[in-house]
Amino acid sequence: MRRRQFLALVGAATAIWSGRPFAATAPQPERKRVGVLMLYPDSDPQGQMRAAAFRDGLRKVGWIAGRNIDVEIAWGIGDAKWLRSAATQLLSSGVDVIVANGDASAQVMKQLKSSVPVVFIAGADPIAGGLVESLAHPGGDLTGFSVLEPSVGAKQLELLKEVAPRITHVAVLFNADSPGNRQLAAATVDVGPRFGVQVVSAPMRTAGDIETAMAQWGRDLDHGVIVPPDPSIASHRKLIIELAARHRLPVIYALRFMTVEGGLMSYGVDILELFRQTAGYVDRIFKGEKPADLPVQLPTKFELAINMQTAKALGVTVPDKLLALADEVIE
Repeated sequence: MRRRQFLALVGAATAIWSGRPFAATAPQPERKRVGVLMLYPDSDPQGQMRAAAFRDGLRKVGWIAGRNIDVEIAWGIGDAKWLRSAATQLLSSGVDVIVANGDASAQVMKQLKSSVPVVFIAGADPIAGGLVESLAHPGGDLTGFSVLEPSVGAKQLELLKEVAPRITHVAVLFNADSPGNRQLAAATVDVGPRFGVQVVSAPMRTAGDIETAMAQWGRDLDHGVIVPPDPSIASHRKLIIELAARHRLPVIYALRFMTVEGGLMSYGVDILELFRQTAGYVDRIFKGEKPADLPVQLPTKFELAINMQTAKALGVTVPDKLLALADEVIE
């Protein structure tokens, strides 16, 4: 018998003994698909950093983009009609889970009443907003992470007064269409008297709203500004930072990257960490857990950043004790 014929017979016998064709391989895990409503244009580095943090979180629990999971991101900023269209397109593409960034994204997913599980990162009260039945037991197809912490407004006021003790009036510049921003603004208004400050709500929708308001506040030396977290606000951050410098307004932001890009200081939730944690919830859903049984997580990690270049330009003095507490000081 020739050697080639002998090897062929051995191969056939092995395939018969194993009970499956010789060329068969072990079954591969099902490839998953996750959609993300980002609410940042793809040209914005901050949106890309959030996407990278989410992919990093997925990788840490065994999901590698392009290998066993596909991540489809809907980029952009638009009105409710655009957002609904983007969400509908993600759903029609056959995703297994959707990550909804921002209040508007979470509300649209709730309104669409899809059976696709949703993990949100939102600033509004998820119970008052009708997203979930309770924090411990969401009870539907949505769960996630809340950045709402009403007491953060009091802390921001305290920090602002420490670097600019002259201020007696503070405006909370917020997205008029964001329930979470409205709640944070109202809570900050309530605590103003504790710091000897009159706090007013300043809702905005357009760049013109921002320009008008900040020009008005800049006429007096006793004004300061608080900027809450919101994707729409973030899209105007360059304008806000430039106007704050022009009108010499001390401004505290909720998002660290606004300080890195030239803002005076920031105190708020670590958003990138929330995107990493969101990946953990996506993993648990892939493994069979239901959003209804995954409790909504409240913020636990906050970060303080101070830009000393901006402080010097504004002529404000940052106390040493505050510098010692800061997570990041930009020289």
